[in-house]
Amino acid sequence: MAIELSTFFNLMHYEYGEAFFGSYKGMRYRLAREPLENVKFVPVDQRGPASLLATVWPEPYSYAQTDKALMTSEEFEVSQEGLEQAVAWFNQQYEERIALWSNPEQIV
Repeated sequence: MAIELSTFFNLMHYEYGEAFFGSYKGMRYRLAREPLENVKFVPVDQRGPASLLATVWPEPYSYAQTDKALMTSEEFEVSQEGLEQAVAWFNQQYEERIALWSNPEQIV
């Protein structure tokens, strides 16, 4: 694997409504609870439905500065298994689209 599970914060981090951003060899990525809100102090049975939203896009721009049409996203369950699946998905995206990550100027 290219991107390791240990790269990410533990699952509890996402309950604070904070996204995790990273990059790997031309691919940028973001993992966040969706909806992105702090639910740490809300009892589990009172929380609305949520997922982990994994997103990838080509460098060089940040999440906020990148055209959303260049982003690919996938939802996962908010659980340790969902977190592990999201990390596997990031790696799959990297491998399947390695030419894009290696040559992002072709997008413009």
